[in-house]
Amino acid sequence: MNDDLLSLEEFLPYRLNRLADAVSRDFSRLYRDRFGLTRPEWRLLATLGQYGTMTATAIGHHSAMHKTKVSRAVTALEERRWLRRTPDGTDRRVEHLTLTKAGEDSYRELVPLAREFETRILEQMRPAEKSAIISGLAALERAMLKQRDHD
Repeated sequence: MNDDLLSLEEFLPYRLNRLADAVSRDFSRLYRDRFGLTRPEWRLLATLGQYGTMTATAIGHHSAMHKTKVSRAVTALEERRWLRRTPDGTDRRVEHLTLTKAGEDSYRELVPLAREFETRILEQMRPAEKSAIISGLAALERAMLKQRDHD
């Protein structure tokens, strides 16, 4: 093997990115076809559905989305009447975002679909492979997020 060459097909960051893109693209068909959501809108809906009221900044940090993507997703979900903004009592620059009843209903409809999607992926693996991928991802997340938090 030539040390001057890099085999992308074996380079971990490339493999992770390619796989994440493929899985995300497949999953996006589900929420795009069913609800007409973009990826940032889905992430916003899922984050608020899980955690309740949050600020746009907190959502951006949690979901690794740039503030402009969060802002556009907030506007889109607000136009659908799936999201409500409430000004902060002490800082007028901050708004607290919460799902409306319609937003909550859509989130609850998406949860079982997301779980089924995940189950279909995991069912393609043997039990030991499932365990290995879950623990391996957790180890990578710990290592990379710890490193990111120190930068």
